Order: sequence, then structure tokens, then C-alpha cells
Amino acid sequence: MVDWTVFARARSELGAGFVRILGYFREDGVKSVSAIEQAMRAKSAAAMVIPAHTLKGESRQFGAEPLAVLAETIEEIARDCVEKHDTCDEALEHVVRLRPLFVETLALLEREANPIVQRRPLAGAGGFGRKLS
Repeated sequence: MVDWTVFARARSELGAGFVRILGYFREDGVKSVSAIEQAMRAKSAAAMVIPAHTLKGESRQFGAEPLAVLAETIEEIARDCVEKHDTCDEALEHVVRLRPLFVETLALLEREANPIVQRRPLAGAGGFGRKLS
């Protein structure tokens, strides 16, 4: 779901601003997904293009390639529908998959970005307040 090499590169390049930028991705992503769903309900292909394009680019920045590909598919269908003056019904199956994929991907990104990583004690290590066996 996430290309961790791309994620690590983004983390390195963004440095101290990484967590803030990831927060923007969360905010923008929620808005983009909602806008795409709303556009689908309104049968407005034109209203899908920009939020799908935005979600695609931001997803790629963090290595969330499956999410980026899905957003790109929606964007391409929407652009084609606008050009052909056609309905965007073809996008429905993709739009339905978008929110669950976004939520799952965001959870992975945020878990990896969390500075508090749960650590397991080493086998046989006593640790503070524990006896060695």
C-alpha cells in the first residue's frame, strides 16, 4: 500500500516539516475524497477533476501508490467525461473504493510517522523493575 522507500525519501527531504505536511495531506485528502463523492452524487465529472488530481499528487509524494493510481483513474475518467459531455457513471466503482483506501493508507502513513514507536522488550532482558529470569 505504501512504497516505504518513497516515504523515507519524503521524510528525509521534508525534515522537521514532515509531520506538518503529512497533516496537510490528511486535511486535503479528507476534503478531496468528500469533494469527489459529492461530485459523483451530483453526477458532475468536472467537479471530480481537481480533487482527484490533488489527491493523486499528494499520495505520490508519500509513496501511497495504490491510492494515487485510484485517484488518477478517477481523474482520467472525469476528464474524458468532461471532454465527451458524458455522464461519469463509469467512475462510480472507483469512487466507492476511494474512501476505504484513503483511510487505510492514511492510518499506515500516520503510524509510521508517529515518533512514539511501540517497542518489545528483548527476550531475557530485565528492563526497569523486572527481574532477570
